[in-house]
Amino acid sequence: MKVVIAMDSLKGTISAVEACERIRDAIHSVAPDVETVLLPMADGGEGTASALMTARSGEWIPCKAMGPLPEQQVDAGFVWFAEDQTAVIEMASASGIMLLTEDQLNPLKTTTYGTGECMRAALDYGARRIILAVGGSATVDGGVGAAMALGWQFLNEANEPIGLGGEGLREIARIVPPEQRVAVPVEVLCDVNNPLTGPDGAAAVFGPQKGATPAMVGQLDEGLRHWADCARQQLDVEIDHVPGAGAAGGLSAGMIACADAKLVPGIDTVMEASGLRAALADADWVISGEGRFDEQSLRGKVVSGVLRMAQGTDAKVGVIAGSVQVPESICREAGLTFAWAAAPDGVPLQEVLKSAKEDLSAAARRFAQTYLLPNKE
Repeated sequence: MKVVIAMDSLKGTISAVEACERIRDAIHSVAPDVETVLLPMADGGEGTASALMTARSGEWIPCKAMGPLPEQQVDAGFVWFAEDQTAVIEMASASGIMLLTEDQLNPLKTTTYGTGECMRAALDYGARRIILAVGGSATVDGGVGAAMALGWQFLNEANEPIGLGGEGLREIARIVPPEQRVAVPVEVLCDVNNPLTGPDGAAAVFGPQKGATPAMVGQLDEGLRHWADCARQQLDVEIDHVPGAGAAGGLSAGMIACADAKLVPGIDTVMEASGLRAALADADWVISGEGRFDEQSLRGKVVSGVLRMAQGTDAKVGVIAGSVQVPESICREAGLTFAWAAAPDGVPLQEVLKSAKEDLSAAARRFAQTYLLPNKE
C-alpha cells in the first residue's frame, strides 16, 4: 500500500511541510507498513517557496528588503536552486499582509518595492530564471514599487518621482526604463484570473482585504487604470485585461510591463517540480487538502491540480481540510473518494485554530483506520 501526501498549508496554523508530516505520522501510528511519500504543495501563494525548496532541495538565501510600508525593513530572501540558477521569490516575505498589524493596513501607502529588491538581490546572485510567487500581498500598487527597485522611473508632471504606494499611480506622467532591464525569464505564479481593473480587478476584489475603504477602492482602481493607460501608450504593453494581471494588487501586471513576465498556474509549477506525476504512477491513495476546502478549491487550487494529476492512475483521492464547504455530491462528481473536515462541527474559530494540529492528526488516523487496514476499502 502506497499513500502520497500532497497537502497545501492550513494558513495561519500549519505549513504544508508540517501538514504532510503530521498525516504521515498519524498513518504510521495505525498502519506502520504503509509506504508514504511526502510532497508538500502550494498554488503560487504563501508557502510556495517552502514547498519548492522541499521538493527540489533548494537553499534559502536571506536578504534585507523594504517591508510593505516604506519605513519598514524586513528579513526577506529567496530560494536558490544552484543546478539551474533559478531563484524563487515569495512576495509575502517582503510585501506580505502578515507583516502588518490591522491598523497598518492601507493599500494607498503599501508598496511592492521590497519584492523588487529581492528580485534585484537574486539577479546579483546570478539568477538566470526568476519564479515569483505572488500570494498574500498587502499591496495594490500595480507592481510599480517593484519596478522602481529594478531601476524603472515613474515621474509626475513636475518630472519628479511619484510616491510609493497605490496613491501615487494617478500621478504617473512619464515612464523611464532602466539602462539594463531584467534580461532573464520571469514567471509569475498565480491562481486567479482577475484583470487589473474594473469590478473584478485588483482594487475592487482584493483591496478591501488589505484595508481599502470603498472610497480607497475607487481611487486605487482609477490609479491602476491610469497606470495601464501609460503602459499601453508609452511601453506598448497591454496589462489591463490580461487574465491574472490583478493578482497581488496588480504585481502581475507590473511584472508583465517591466520584466516581460509570463503568468503561469502556480500549482502546475509545484507539481512538476515535486515529481507528483511519477509518485502517483503506482500509488493507491493521494491525500490533499488545505485550510478551507470550498468550490474555489476545485478551480485552480492545490486540490484541483492533484485531482487532475491523479486522472489516469489507480490512485484514489481524499481531502482532509480544516473545514469543508463543498457538498458530498459535488466532491464525488469531482472524483474525490472523501472530503473530511479536521475540525468538529460547531466549534468556534479560535478553538479550531488552537486544536488544528491535533485535529489534522486525528482525521489522518481515521483515514488510516477506514481505508488502510486489512479488509478495509
